[in-house]
Amino acid sequence: MKRILLCTDGSVFSQVSYHYAAWLAIRLAATVDVLYVTNEQSQAAAEARNFSGTIGVDASDALLHRLVELEHEKAKLNHQRAKQILQDAHQVIASYGVEIINLIHETGSLVDRFHEFEAQADLILLGKRGESAEVASGHLGANTERIIRASHKPCLVTSSHFQPIERLLLAYDGSSSCKKVLQFLIDSPAFKGLELHLLTITKSSEDEPSMAGLDSAKQQARAGGFEPICRTVKGNPETAIAQYAEAANINLLLMGAYGHNRIRYLVIGSTTTQILRGSNIPVLLFR
Repeated sequence: MKRILLCTDGSVFSQVSYHYAAWLAIRLAATVDVLYVTNEQSQAAAEARNFSGTIGVDASDALLHRLVELEHEKAKLNHQRAKQILQDAHQVIASYGVEIINLIHETGSLVDRFHEFEAQADLILLGKRGESAEVASGHLGANTERIIRASHKPCLVTSSHFQPIERLLLAYDGSSSCKKVLQFLIDSPAFKGLELHLLTITKSSEDEPSMAGLDSAKQQARAGGFEPICRTVKGNPETAIAQYAEAANINLLLMGAYGHNRIRYLVIGSTTTQILRGSNIPVLLFR
């Protein structure tokens, strides 16, 4: 992993993601691309509208002229804001010792422009919520959820506070995406030497396939240099994972973006959505 794509809107959650991007970049010797997209709504329709029938030709011309001036001023302010947000991100990330940081400012829709840069990235970082975080504290940001659904790369969704990563929790259900996460942990230098917990949520105490899958994951993790702490818990995944993470003081939750029991046409399942909404720690998702 050599390239991290960090999507920012300058919000509180985005500012926290700068620290996680820097933490990972140092341990991975990776570069960081910081992407800010200004969502400019075109005023072409308003400028082209003919007001002469209601307010007169002279008044209409004056109004359209003023609208154009306002749009130009708005564009300047948007550019200044983007420059400041990117500079703030650069300052934080560089303070960790990251040497290569690329600042990218684009216009349009983040979800649309995101794919142009995703192809070159190995990992995507974004805050759980955006500029409306205080208003919609119980929800995922609209752009965050859409990017998670659309992205083909691992996505790290950051929380509202930064803490160095020391303890990892992999919610393991035996799905192909969970197996991919485990292999990623083994291959990545970022997590070497950290404490790894493997947690499987079962439907009953006699769920032998789940127990066998967890044992296989344990052996694979050991072969990869970890001494995993393995647990099985009977219950609801959304509740059980959150409770375990809090009790074990976990710093990073890793999981597949959907399990093998979920509808395959959905990129992100309901369990994942609920966990993301309620999590107080960053969550690294794999498809």
